[in-house]
Amino acid sequence: MGKKQLALNIIVSLSTMLGMSLALGDVFPSKPIRLVVPYGPGGVGDLTARIVAQKMSENLAQTIVIDNRPGAGLIPGTDVVAKSEPDGYTLGIVGNGQTLGSSLFKNLPFDINKDFSHVSTIGFFDIAVVVNANSSINTVQDLIALANRTPGQMNAGSINIGSTQNLAAELFKTTTKADFTIVPFKSSGEVISAVMGKNIDFGVEILTPLLGPLKGNSVKAIVLMGKKRFSALPNVPTMAESGFPGFEASSWNGISAAAKTPSAILDKLNKAVQFALSNNEVRVKLLDLGIDPKGSTPDEMKDLIASDTKKWKVIIENAKIEKQ
Repeated sequence: MGKKQLALNIIVSLSTMLGMSLALGDVFPSKPIRLVVPYGPGGVGDLTARIVAQKMSENLAQTIVIDNRPGAGLIPGTDVVAKSEPDGYTLGIVGNGQTLGSSLFKNLPFDINKDFSHVSTIGFFDIAVVVNANSSINTVQDLIALANRTPGQMNAGSINIGSTQNLAAELFKTTTKADFTIVPFKSSGEVISAVMGKNIDFGVEILTPLLGPLKGNSVKAIVLMGKKRFSALPNVPTMAESGFPGFEASSWNGISAAAKTPSAILDKLNKAVQFALSNNEVRVKLLDLGIDPKGSTPDEMKDLIASDTKKWKVIIENAKIEKQ
């Protein structure tokens, strides 16, 4: 091979490598990014997204615009992301809420396990069992003992049927074998008010709306359903610590893009998430909301979605919740 041909081949190879590098995101992002949030403004899911996105934008040197697309079953907003261009400029908040969908809805326009490329988890929302502050129930074992003495007479409150809190209550019932009735409410506020007013024996709810009543001693938490204790409630044990190893039920959110988004773009976005979650100000804001800031790799988030889809499917079927 002559020197001219060798030089030409080198130039072609370098040009090809440069083109591939650019295509894979070396210049990403060159314009603002849209983050679709399938919740209304002001809720905990929306606040989490805004807190993390603001710090991500610093790392990426681009604005991240929040696009709220609330709707039944998180479907409208999630579908926007599934059908977007796989270029990293449209992202979405995806989490365990969407893993419930395949078992709750008959005709979803997307497959949560196939139609997305995942970036990272951003926050976990622990679920607590709470009772009235003056209740004689102080532990899970107390609750089980009372349920056994009064079979079918105890009532537990959760928000609407098919919600993570409602399904966590179903899992709690199956696991503990306590005999109680789950009463659905329209809102977290109604559940908490019913616990405070002793209209129900206990409630199953995420920590965010509970923090105020817990600090005000209006209710007390007897157990957490996550994998570890929450820093703001160091004396409240987990279900695993209370004699039920392997029990875990929590809500969580992450960031995803459309399927086939180049890995180089996902990696850059993942680094921006880790940058945000490692920031002390971000962590304090999330913890104050009752959220455990926790990132992941894209593969870890993919595996979490797959495992949650299977877990909740079994619980939904056991609870005999019909698909909508």
